[in-house]
Amino acid sequence: MSNFVKVTQAVSEQKSQLRLVVSTFCLLLALLVLAGCASKPEPRIDYARDVNFAQYQTFGFFTNPETNTEEYQSLLTDHFKSALRREMEALGYRYQAEGAQLLLNFASMTEDKTDIRTSPFRANVGFGRFGHRSAWHLGFPIYQSDIETVHYKQGTVRVDLVDAAQNRLIWQGVQEGRLTREALRNPKQAVDETVALIFQRFPTRQ
Repeated sequence: MSNFVKVTQAVSEQKSQLRLVVSTFCLLLALLVLAGCASKPEPRIDYARDVNFAQYQTFGFFTNPETNTEEYQSLLTDHFKSALRREMEALGYRYQAEGAQLLLNFASMTEDKTDIRTSPFRANVGFGRFGHRSAWHLGFPIYQSDIETVHYKQGTVRVDLVDAAQNRLIWQGVQEGRLTREALRNPKQAVDETVALIFQRFPTRQ
């Protein structure tokens, strides 16, 4: 067998091994993405099962929601009112500044959290030379666990819906999640997205 044929066969083997490595890597990446999506927190919803939410026509806001300061109305309050009004009107309710049948209250808080993570497995892809042959290899060596401490801020948003005549809480939605840099840079968009997520599970939409 000529040297040219040997080289051609070696290149062909390397290409086949490379395709296998790439396919395996893509599969691992897809599984990681799916796992990340599955772990995304969903809003916690509770409501009065004996209430017919279709009986109400109008809604308004509590005069001093928890997002306000003692001296003035905050920008965060404006963001919440805008997002909540959009969601309520999309459900068919009508805004009424005074004497509304439903009153909305809302709160937002942040909390410092710490996660301790361990990483016992590492996957590596490389190109190695063994004697006169070169080949791609995919390995899963087990090393001593790496311990990583991650500090972050967690945000919590709570929305209360109250029957004004009975002064009774009839629906509540709570959403928790890690505060990203983008959310801190653009709080209005973060509030819009969070409120929309909570209202996806409003009783009249189920």
